[in-house]
Amino acid sequence: MPQYLGLDSSTQSLSALLIDTDSGKVVADRSVNFGARLPHYHSPSGFLQSDDPTIKHADPLMWVEALDLILQELRDAGVDLGRVRAISGAGQQHGSVYLAKSLDELDEVDGWSVSTPLSEQVRPLLSRKTSPIWMDSSTSAECDEIARAAGGDEHVATISGSRATPRFTGPQIRRFFKTCPAEWQRTAEIHLVSSFMASLLVGKSASIDLGDGAGMNLLDIAKGDWSDALLDATAPGLRQKLKAPEASTTPVGEIAGYFVKKYGFAPGTKVIAFTGDNPSSLVGMGASKPGTAVISLGTSDTVFTAMTAPRTDPRGYGSVFGNPAGGFMSLACFANGSLAREEITRRFGFSWDNFAAAIVEKTKPGNGDNLLLPYFVPEITPRVLRPAARWFGSEDFVAGRDGAAAARAVAEAQALTMRLHSDWIGEKMHTVLVTGGASRNRGLLRVLADVFQATIMPLPVSNASALGGALRAAQAADNCAWETLFARFCPPDRALAVAPDPSTRQVYQELGATFETRLKEVLSEASPQR
Repeated sequence: MPQYLGLDSSTQSLSALLIDTDSGKVVADRSVNFGARLPHYHSPSGFLQSDDPTIKHADPLMWVEALDLILQELRDAGVDLGRVRAISGAGQQHGSVYLAKSLDELDEVDGWSVSTPLSEQVRPLLSRKTSPIWMDSSTSAECDEIARAAGGDEHVATISGSRATPRFTGPQIRRFFKTCPAEWQRTAEIHLVSSFMASLLVGKSASIDLGDGAGMNLLDIAKGDWSDALLDATAPGLRQKLKAPEASTTPVGEIAGYFVKKYGFAPGTKVIAFTGDNPSSLVGMGASKPGTAVISLGTSDTVFTAMTAPRTDPRGYGSVFGNPAGGFMSLACFANGSLAREEITRRFGFSWDNFAAAIVEKTKPGNGDNLLLPYFVPEITPRVLRPAARWFGSEDFVAGRDGAAAARAVAEAQALTMRLHSDWIGEKMHTVLVTGGASRNRGLLRVLADVFQATIMPLPVSNASALGGALRAAQAADNCAWETLFARFCPPDRALAVAPDPSTRQVYQELGATFETRLKEVLSEASPQR
């Protein structure tokens, strides 16, 4: 019975998920929370505290130690890792690791020594002690500089799939080059979190894959290679510090002897290129083909879908990444996800059941023309640089006295902004898969179905990114069919499917137009464009 291991190095934890493709079952599912299990890294939320709120870095040794810890837990739990045929996985997108020495230059034949903890062997290889992660927003100046040097934001987006973006790796590299010249000179190799984790497993340098590489503002997504124009705009000599990117299906090597001797993996176990957590989740949710969108309802909300062609968002909000199953994917991120929903429940003392009942039982589509712009915190999509919540409608609603209308208003506003800011994708979404903490709320599902005029189906998958890694390992190493893998491991929960009400189509076309008009007013006040 062939087994495949998927790993996911996310912001707050490292997860491992082992599947058996014959039985269609998950053999093991483990997670190491960084804050709880590795408190000596002083990162309770997965990153180091800083006096500057725009700076969010993590210690890469924490990820290394977590890898040892989770494999030890699997072995101690009786999991026979010798049965694993292949491994793949993902890392939080945009995070970067800086090495003074390429892992291809490790002295020992097997790369790592079993007599020393892996983290202690990696420590002297780092040219930069900390890694900026996706939450870091300290690079606005560097984004401006890259855009100017490369011919403008639109040109950067045409090449890389996204405008120069503070969370992305290219601007972080430029900031490092500017502020730490000595460490920059010492840097021989730069990795993303994904390629770094794959490199640890094979004991040599693994390439960045095209899926994750597209989130760097450095990749020419049409050519599948680093863009000379963007490299030159970012930092001198940058190409020499990056291995050539490779397809997500590429075997990057066989597992290092360290893991064979210490944890019982079989010699020759294949390691497939790791990718970013969002591209990996696309696969783990069975949504790798156009026509099926995924909405993740979490702290922030995201909308992503496979694309037939690498279109870019003319407004500059959405991003294009590589689809690990082939082709491309789009992604838009909305910071006011559960933060806005929780603000409404807090103000009106609602439970989640109350919130759902307010939408389904006490209000109607269109909400009596009550409209909310739900920007309680600064927003990524669209760019709202400071809190800018606005209430329009009846006197009671504007005065904050109508809790039921407020619940529907935040749900409708979030669904409308998702629809509005995914229209550039150009793909008809006949099915929308929903995941995340709020994906079982019947009020939210009802509104999403009607606004998108698509069938909404919650997904039972709890760790889509790690599952995506395991599925990619099975497909790349042994040519397992995607359709079979999806049917066995990530079928949607059809019993909870919500079909759209056709009678609401016109209601939401009109409300959507009003929403867009009001949004333009707020954007002109709150977020002047550069």
